[in-house]
Amino acid sequence: MKKKIVFVINPISGVGRQRKIEQLIVENLNQDLFDYSVRYTERIHHGTEIAREAVDKGFDCVVAVGGDGSVNDVAEGLKDSGVTMGIIPCGSGNGLARGLKIPLSPASAIKLLNQQNEHLIDSIVINDKYISVNAAGVGFDAYIARLMKAAKTRGFAAYTNLILREYASYKNNTYTFTVDGRTLERSAWFIAVANGSQFGYNLSVAPKAKLSDGLIDISIIDKIPLDHILITAPMAFMNLLDHSQHAEMFRAKDLVIEGNVHKWVNIDGEGINVGNTVHFVNHPQSVKIYGRKN
Repeated sequence: MKKKIVFVINPISGVGRQRKIEQLIVENLNQDLFDYSVRYTERIHHGTEIAREAVDKGFDCVVAVGGDGSVNDVAEGLKDSGVTMGIIPCGSGNGLARGLKIPLSPASAIKLLNQQNEHLIDSIVINDKYISVNAAGVGFDAYIARLMKAAKTRGFAAYTNLILREYASYKNNTYTFTVDGRTLERSAWFIAVANGSQFGYNLSVAPKAKLSDGLIDISIIDKIPLDHILITAPMAFMNLLDHSQHAEMFRAKDLVIEGNVHKWVNIDGEGINVGNTVHFVNHPQSVKIYGRKN
């Protein structure tokens, strides 16, 4: 019996690779296995609505076609539903897709769906309202995500230009953490709160993070002096940031961050205003997803 699958396409995501997706579906999806339909998002978080409708209508799989924000929207609609999520990465960072080793070529990613390799991954619930399936953060990272949200262009070049422009002026802040009930205080440039190791663009700020271990990986990063950047930046791209003197890392199931949050959190690449106290809770194996074989 064929499975019912719907492709949820964000027409304005990332760098434009989604524009030819319907033809690529025809050419690469095994239609002996799937009956498919296509939906286009029309407004912010419309992907969540479409995913929930698909659950109610008995679909077997909902595929997010877009960037990390599009993936987050679909995951939120599917969490704890038992319906499988697929990803066709068409954004700029593509953090979760990279973490799951999903091909960045849309045609190859569609072919991977035909293999129907299912995985269960965790999600992180934030303030009982939002979820992250890949990575969140506060501090400089959230500040850049907020600026990217208003930017006219996307992609690695735009992201890098914003970092270079704002780097000098953004200082460390003092935060209070409650980590599985234990309270501590740290000065930090930014704090990564990760489900997966990949922030996007092959940038890893939580090298030991695993998508299905039931834990949140917390990376507290100091502002890196200019004369250390040429050493530290390659470590982040080589999955070695835990060896840096500017990083301190924890693992927990429950995390509260207070003080100097300034309301904004980066949630899977999108800047979201959540308030001055942020509560992160791991929800184990709450999202079913197609990926590569283990």
